[in-house]
Amino acid sequence: MLTRLWACVFVLVVPTWSLAQLPSPRLDRIAPLGASIGGKAELEIQGAELEEATLVFEHPGISATPIEGKERFFLVAVTNEVPEGTFDCRVVGKYGISNPRLFAVHRAMPDIAEVEPNNAQTTAQTIHVNEVVFGTSDNNELDVFKIQLERGARVTIDCSAGRLDSMLDATLLLVDSQGKQLAASSDYFGRDPMIDFEVPASGDYWIVLHDLSYRGGLPYRLMVTTRPHVENAFPRVVQAGQAANFRVLGRNLSASAKETTSVLQERKLFEANYSSSPPADLLQTGMFRFLEHPAQHSVAPTASTCTVNGWQIRPEFDAMPAVNTVNVMSIDLPVTEEVESNDKDTPQQIALPLALSGRFDFPRDADWYEFTATENGNYSLDVYCERIAGQADPYAVIVDEKGNRVLELDDFGHRINAFDGHLRDPSGSVNLNQGKKYKVLVQDRYQRGGPRYQYVLVLRPSQPDFFVATIHSQNPGPGGTTLWRGGAAYLDVIIHQTGGYNGPIVLTAENLPSGVHAVPTTLGLGNSGTFVLWADHDAPASAGPIRLLATGERGDVKFVREVRPYSRVWNQGDGTSQPMREHWIAVREKSPFALRFQEPRATVVAGQKVDVKLKLERTWESFKEPLNILPISWPGNFKVNTAQFANGVVEIALTIEVQAGTRPGEYTLAVLGQGQVPFTKKADGSDLKNTLVSIPSQPITLLVQSPEPAKK
Repeated sequence: MLTRLWACVFVLVVPTWSLAQLPSPRLDRIAPLGASIGGKAELEIQGAELEEATLVFEHPGISATPIEGKERFFLVAVTNEVPEGTFDCRVVGKYGISNPRLFAVHRAMPDIAEVEPNNAQTTAQTIHVNEVVFGTSDNNELDVFKIQLERGARVTIDCSAGRLDSMLDATLLLVDSQGKQLAASSDYFGRDPMIDFEVPASGDYWIVLHDLSYRGGLPYRLMVTTRPHVENAFPRVVQAGQAANFRVLGRNLSASAKETTSVLQERKLFEANYSSSPPADLLQTGMFRFLEHPAQHSVAPTASTCTVNGWQIRPEFDAMPAVNTVNVMSIDLPVTEEVESNDKDTPQQIALPLALSGRFDFPRDADWYEFTATENGNYSLDVYCERIAGQADPYAVIVDEKGNRVLELDDFGHRINAFDGHLRDPSGSVNLNQGKKYKVLVQDRYQRGGPRYQYVLVLRPSQPDFFVATIHSQNPGPGGTTLWRGGAAYLDVIIHQTGGYNGPIVLTAENLPSGVHAVPTTLGLGNSGTFVLWADHDAPASAGPIRLLATGERGDVKFVREVRPYSRVWNQGDGTSQPMREHWIAVREKSPFALRFQEPRATVVAGQKVDVKLKLERTWESFKEPLNILPISWPGNFKVNTAQFANGVVEIALTIEVQAGTRPGEYTLAVLGQGQVPFTKKADGSDLKNTLVSIPSQPITLLVQSPEPAKK
């Protein structure tokens, strides 16, 4: 075609979480992708293992009621208390809890459903300005919409798909009555298009939308509006506790907005002021608070916000809020703004420590800064661009007074299992000499520039810190976190140490439901680990959010960081792991087996071995096969022998070897049990088939001690 409340659901189920071959709810698609505030929408879900599905949203003002006679359809209602933004939607069903999908909420713009056929100008669907169309792409066809526009109006035509967990790679065209192309867009916000159009004459126009490869069945959200549309804001970093006056760049900002020389899509942008202050507690535990899930920064969104503290602003002009948001950093340093021209021969003078809000104003713009090191030692340098939804691919270079390079930084970030936190932003450290002058260069790798190319430079004496994230262990596809009575589940933990942090990190859990447990988990080596949760045999069935915190040490001072929850978006290896506001878990019926160490703690001397006993409880009578034991994400300093529970064996000995030189302290470890478990979905228990099941043990904490010094 041209809730905060725990939702109790008492059902008899079998284990599924992190067990790829057993049923595990997977939510592939919702349609429509949102609804208006105060409105309702008939929503369809698609996925796998969605038996006895209920739909839950993270905001209590969004509710879903099953539609009688229409399987997998729900009537979703959005109350007036819900703010504009995006919210996670999940399925809770017979087999536990699913991965989330994004649901967009907007204000004061009616929802319009796409009506077929609309594959040509002659059959185009009529829509109006300031309406939101929810549609679905068609195989080898176009979606065409007819709209009447008034001369002089400036409209933005924005198709959200990739930003809302749809696989659509949309292309937008705007044509006149003769089919002449007036504007076009493809990859503007990641792979989502946006057209900025100034109407030359009153009359009818046609919007043409299709997938780049003309794939069908992919949902989208099309917004045609004259509301304020923000392109950028300056500065992009604010000192904690300070109010900021932002110079906002965009379209339709206000009657008093000033025209600028910045041009995008052959149209000038306007500038207006907007004031906001960072939330007071952002730096206390280290957080990034968002109104819209930050998925617009690249074609394949990564876990970009895992190493930045900040929040989102939605600027408002003439009592009209913008239709989109801007990511802003918060930091405990004085903030400086870049001043042109700051080329190599006339670098901008800066004083450390600082956070600097800069931009590549034009193609081939090379920003140079000069400073004097205030002390001998290690300094940290970070350039934030992808992490604040910037478009640049920056690199950074530091040279000494003789022009010799002492540091060059480019991309960084971990790729661990389903989590992809690899970014285009430079991050690293360098040793500098007190009293010596240095220059630092920041430039886009491809020498691009313009109003979309902003960055934040942070340069300071190194301060040990860390960022911790978790993601469901089901790999590689999307999944939820479900525990079964008597059994356990684990989350993959990803750690970014900054400023030379090398101490222990202790994870603890809050808001656990009745019957669910976790011990303080100490992760002291490497950039990954696991966090294990387990459920009692009589734990009530439930589903709801939990909170994880990580505690570290700077000398004798302890500090706390929020553990940031992430979710895998797609099954493909495209790195789409994105943030959630909350990590939800569910509890269901009994696990086929459970593993625990006879003693939850043990002591060992570095360079030596310790023997521990592992116990197995087989809770399904049909499960009699051998169970293999494997370590889960153990640091390289620790090794364990391979082991197996044979049929009838309920206890085995494991030998844990600790490498010489391992730092003294506590380390929390777990093992994984893998075995063939007979399983069937049939109610009468017939047609049992062996299925590979993997369930972690309850953890053991090792206290590693230093060896006694040799006697002289």
